[in-house]
Amino acid sequence: MAQVSSRESRRWAAYGRGALVALCVLAAVLNDVAIQGRHLAPVMATALVCGAALLVPRLRWPVAPLLVTVATAWWGLLLLPMLAVVLYDLAVGRRARMAVGCAVAALGANLFSYRATSLWTGQSYASTVLLPVLAVLVGLWLGSRRRLLQALAADVEHLSVEAQLREEAARIAERSRIAAEMHDVLAHRLSLIALHTGVLATKSDTLPAPVAERLALLRTTSVEALTDLRDVLGVLRDPDATPTGAALTPMMREVGELADEARAAGQHIELTTDGLPEQAPTTHRLAVYRIVQEALTNARKHADGAPVTVRIDYGPPATLVEVTNPPGTPRTDTVGSGYGLVGLRERVTALGGHLSSGPAGAGAWRLAARIPHPAGIEQNGTRP
Repeated sequence: MAQVSSRESRRWAAYGRGALVALCVLAAVLNDVAIQGRHLAPVMATALVCGAALLVPRLRWPVAPLLVTVATAWWGLLLLPMLAVVLYDLAVGRRARMAVGCAVAALGANLFSYRATSLWTGQSYASTVLLPVLAVLVGLWLGSRRRLLQALAADVEHLSVEAQLREEAARIAERSRIAAEMHDVLAHRLSLIALHTGVLATKSDTLPAPVAERLALLRTTSVEALTDLRDVLGVLRDPDATPTGAALTPMMREVGELADEARAAGQHIELTTDGLPEQAPTTHRLAVYRIVQEALTNARKHADGAPVTVRIDYGPPATLVEVTNPPGTPRTDTVGSGYGLVGLRERVTALGGHLSSGPAGAGAWRLAARIPHPAGIEQNGTRP
């Protein structure tokens, strides 16, 4: 959209320049007719050549300034408007010294050139001095303004690209965190399967032969699956991450412990929970933990001292979580990336849910998510 607008602006600027140059050519011819009318053909040819040089982009520097300066030095008043266009172009292009040089050369040489249209008659002194000076000043101002706008547009574009890259980095980091958490969860459960099947395998002499063979196969398969899981997903871990036991913290600890820690730190937390965490998939429990953790952190940052209300419903058909807080005192001693909600939205979306955040009226803030349960979970909240 911005590129289309820029092309439209350049096209209309070209139309305007063409109309201005055409008016300068017409003015030169009409002024010659009004003043003397004896050199109409040479004046018209000179004006057309100078106008063409002003319109062709490749000839605007240095051909057009040279041609117009020489023509103005000879024909004087007839070509003065074109000289003003040249001086404006030079000033816009940050060639102020060259503009002054062309003006001095044209006005000085005109003292010794064609007298009938001289710039130094009693009636043309004002326009002789004022028009070139005005063209240079306007060109300098518009050139500076154009460069400032271009710099601001470039800064805005850079900031937009940087924001997009930061959001994408936050999404990728959240995906890696989810993969690492699921690696821990599945590794823990596969380890339990391997452990229990190993215990049962030690009593294989008391079990039927087919059962003992199936137990051995189950133990071997679980160990191989655990190894493959570590090979595939273990590479997604942060090299500086804490050990596996600490990574399991969101699953092993529930939101209640998180609320207790926040209360111990001075926050006022009202926690309401419907249903049992075991009714929801592990991925939902991890997501709920992260959402509440981020909401409490944001409340401490932006509404310090305000009470926080947390409502969680684990029961089918969906896991629901809502965190609200009234306005409070913003803190200035905390620093964050500002992209925590981006990561949460990526996590919830990956689970097929929806995350919403924003004002809730009277200065309050609300963070809520709804994550539908997979079809395999029955309506009574148990797994088949």
